[in-house]
Amino acid sequence: MGLFDFGKKRNDNIFINWTPLTSLEQLETIKEQSKTESIFIFKHSTRCGISSMVIKQFEKLFTEEHQRLKVYYLDLLSYRNVSDEVGYTFQVQHQSPQLLIIKNGVCVYHASHYDITQTDLTRFL
Repeated sequence: MGLFDFGKKRNDNIFINWTPLTSLEQLETIKEQSKTESIFIFKHSTRCGISSMVIKQFEKLFTEEHQRLKVYYLDLLSYRNVSDEVGYTFQVQHQSPQLLIIKNGVCVYHASHYDITQTDLTRFL
């Protein structure tokens, strides 16, 4: 799956419904959505080989039971101001790649680099 094929097929007919995170206003939406479900933010650098490898491995973590998870994709090079605000709003130091999980308006989990691939997605259903 290419990074810009949001919601397209990946291996084994499993989908991740990526939502592009491109504006500061979406952070308020994320906080509101997180009151009823866990919200994922994946910060990705399109120029980083590690980030490219990790996002592919992250996609492989998804099984059919995870399809309902809400996952935002942030191209931090194109949307640096949004990336900076994510760190400030959720009080997490910037890393790339980075996964944040938001629940009830706060970051309840974050991981960076290859630690992302060790995330137990099921605990956030």
